[in-house]
Amino acid sequence: MKGLELSRLFYETYGVPMIEKEFSGYKDRIAAGRVGHGSECFGFDDEISQDHDFEPGFSVWLTEEDEREFGFKLMRAYKKLPKEFMGQRLQNESVFGPEFLGVHTVSEFYSFYLPDGEIPTSLEVWLSIPDHYLAEAVNGEVFTDPVGEFSRIRQEIKNCPEDVRLQKLASAVFYMAQSGQYNYGRCLNHGEKTAAAVALTKFAESTAQAVFLLNREYMPYYKWAYRKMSTLTVLGDVSDMLCEILASPYNQEKNLPIIEEISMLIAGEIRNQELSQRQEAYLEPYAYCIKSKIKDGSLRNSPIML
Repeated sequence: MKGLELSRLFYETYGVPMIEKEFSGYKDRIAAGRVGHGSECFGFDDEISQDHDFEPGFSVWLTEEDEREFGFKLMRAYKKLPKEFMGQRLQNESVFGPEFLGVHTVSEFYSFYLPDGEIPTSLEVWLSIPDHYLAEAVNGEVFTDPVGEFSRIRQEIKNCPEDVRLQKLASAVFYMAQSGQYNYGRCLNHGEKTAAAVALTKFAESTAQAVFLLNREYMPYYKWAYRKMSTLTVLGDVSDMLCEILASPYNQEKNLPIIEEISMLIAGEIRNQELSQRQEAYLEPYAYCIKSKIKDGSLRNSPIML
């Protein structure tokens, strides 16, 4: 059973009755769900994933005012819930797993991902937050949120400022051109196999980031990024193409045509989104076209590479 399903069943079996019985006067103030760190929050968990941070539990999120009023009592009640459910219990703890479960304020949860747990007010702060943090902040499932504060912040994170998306996309496309279209083949021709492998890896990483940005989504941590990428509506099948070139990093004859095919697909989607009308295959000019679409003058005139 997948972790998200396990968490929802645990919540419905034990969490809802607990709230109805002991906190009926506050049930319209309590948000609950499973969001944050861990493969289960992305739906990518399997039997191997259950060796750590896998627990039948859920998160409860309260406003600061509600936490002061009844948070401690709710926390004590949560800790009395069964430690085992459907044959599953936590085996090995780490600082990232069960700490996300139990009772927290909305601000406390989001402070792991956002400065002070608040939506950034400047483009610079938005750009400073790693995409895999933002991906975790909006993954998983919210079971209930009657107040709506947790979901409000969640939605605002999803609505990334367009200037930020464009800056990240321009940078990713620039790196695609430099690492894959230009330097990969040159490194192999120089006999620099290590540098070529690094260039190919950088191309794959930058391509994945570009695909997520073209889908207006955040790229998760690298070990989940390509699996998640394969599910995306726009250019999701590029994930298989990246897998093919990474499987034989020194096969220049096979890999260069695939790199060009991927680059052409990215260029086509950039045109589809009306970020450039260029027609050539080399991606670097597209990066500068994207950069020119940024409305904020300071960001538009900043370096293209992040």
